[in-house]
Amino acid sequence: MLHDDAAATSMFRSFTAKPDATPYASLPANIVLGTLNVALTPSAKRSEKLDFTDVVEIDDGLFKDIIWKGLKGENFQVPAPRRSAFVTVSGEDED
Repeated sequence: MLHDDAAATSMFRSFTAKPDATPYASLPANIVLGTLNVALTPSAKRSEKLDFTDVVEIDDGLFKDIIWKGLKGENFQVPAPRRSAFVTVSGEDED
C-alpha cells in the first residue's frame, strides 16, 4: 500500500448490508470525445520519440515532464517531488 492509499478516506460508508440496484441517469458527454489533440508542441515531439512497447524502459522523469506540460502547458515546470510520511511532530526531545 502506498502512503497515498493509507491516507485516503475510508470507503466503508459506501457499502450497505442490502445492495441498491436503483438505476441511475447518466449525463451526456459535454465535450467531443472523438477529436484528437493535433498540436505539435515540443513535448508532443518528445513523446513521439518514446518507445511505448516497453514502458519500463521509459525514463520516469521525462515522461512525467511530458504529461505535466501536456496538461498544464509548455511554460509550466513540473513541481519538485514532495515526500512525506505520517509523522507527527511533538515538542518533546526523544533522547
